[in-house]
Amino acid sequence: MLHIWNTSVRNLLLKGNFGLEKESLRIKSDGSMAHTPDPFTGNRNIVRDFCENQTEINTDIENSPEAVVSALYEFTKEIQRRIAKDDELLWPFSNPAFIKDENDIPIAVFDEEHRSSTIYRNSLSDRYGRYKMTLSGIHVNFSFADELLEEDFKLSSFKDFRSYKDELYLDLAAKLSIYGWIITVLTAASPVLDSSYFEKGVKGKTTFCGMASVRCSELGYWNYFTPIFDFSSIENYADSIQKYVDQGLLKAPSELYFPIRLKPVGENTLENFKNGISHIELRMVDLNPLFKEGINIDDLRFIQLLLIYLVSKPKLDLSVREQVQAEQNFKSAAHYDLKTVKLITPEGNVRSIVVAALELIREMKEYFSIFSGEVMRVLEFEEEKLIDPEKRYAWIIRREYGDAFLSKGLETSRSYQLEALKNC
Repeated sequence: MLHIWNTSVRNLLLKGNFGLEKESLRIKSDGSMAHTPDPFTGNRNIVRDFCENQTEINTDIENSPEAVVSALYEFTKEIQRRIAKDDELLWPFSNPAFIKDENDIPIAVFDEEHRSSTIYRNSLSDRYGRYKMTLSGIHVNFSFADELLEEDFKLSSFKDFRSYKDELYLDLAAKLSIYGWIITVLTAASPVLDSSYFEKGVKGKTTFCGMASVRCSELGYWNYFTPIFDFSSIENYADSIQKYVDQGLLKAPSELYFPIRLKPVGENTLENFKNGISHIELRMVDLNPLFKEGINIDDLRFIQLLLIYLVSKPKLDLSVREQVQAEQNFKSAAHYDLKTVKLITPEGNVRSIVVAALELIREMKEYFSIFSGEVMRVLEFEEEKLIDPEKRYAWIIRREYGDAFLSKGLETSRSYQLEALKNC
């Protein structure tokens, strides 16, 4: 728990480090999948995800939401300008554009030195199918500023800073398992998609399947089992993931499609957890086509406030039952009409997801009452989405793109590319 009553801690409370990962598909001008080789080889900030045409931006670490979103947009413009030379566009939605068939989805090809990356992607194709791998999104990486944690550590009972920091992030990951569904509720932005995703070869027809976020729903990115984590120590946390690899349920730890991940110091391997936890990764944010950057900066500000609030709450010890229920809550949060959706609390009570979300934000408003202005504005902005569903991104996007997802999506893609070219 952060000691917010302490002046030194309180003065540093909003300091943190941010990194964003953004996946997007390169498409042809008619909306079909691009098949040109990746044009960004050697660029450490622009890599490939599953598909050869699926760019992934990895920003450097920045110390504010404003700086990291600005960096994200600069890389987005770089991609848009480069692919314009090949008459290609950057698709701004989490849901893909037109897909002819599974062979139309080109698995990323790596050189001989990194051949294992291609083999791994082929194994994912066999296990999940290529269609699902085209679903794109934004991952938010966050760490609290060390100067904040060092001040709080002085007030704790821990003997060394490393143990204090690891315990803080383990506890935060457990709490996000229980409360992180609210991020899905507030950032879901993929309610419609081209029918070719479900009907082979059908182009230009729009499908709505009752979800606000297809990739976060039961139709999207999930393993074929519910992972149970051991949050008692970083070694036990790593072992609880390794167990699924040993059992053959995962090809590698990176195949764990859970919305929350802890990341170790150094290279992202389970072995490196012995070096301590570096940061936390949140994987449930949709690409938002309403913003040229792909994300609303206020949503990133809210995520930071949520993490601060959760890390200040009493420690949670999660049972297997609570973790199984928590995964279902994440999937329920991706539904379109939340008035019909319930969630299960750790106490086993069934609650309206909207009521639960409003209560959580109101608790946050009370917690942050010592702040004013920007903090309260962000919380009230998110609260409005729950009070008025017409203000949720999924509802806006369905209204604007629901009658012609592909053609109107192409108009948006061209508009954003023209803006990037204009600002060269």
